[in-house]
Amino acid sequence: MKLVEELYEIYRGRIRGTDEDLDMIALSILEETTRDELMAIIEEMDIDELHYFIRLYIFETLKEKLTSDERSIISSGDKNIH
Repeated sequence: MKLVEELYEIYRGRIRGTDEDLDMIALSILEETTRDELMAIIEEMDIDELHYFIRLYIFETLKEKLTSDERSIISSGDKNIH
């Protein structure tokens, strides 16, 4: 993806690549990008990039939801014990 390649060139050697660094970069890009610009980025993706993009979105969203549900079950289970 063109955007990722450009970001890589900008930040190569400047950051360690921790989750926090990468999240900060992603959030700053999203704050400065309009919906139309985001859609243009998606439209530029080839089919493999689009599949990866959607797969990653589904994976991360489901993981977050399942983790949240698990915490909720544990939390409510703790209340019933006391």
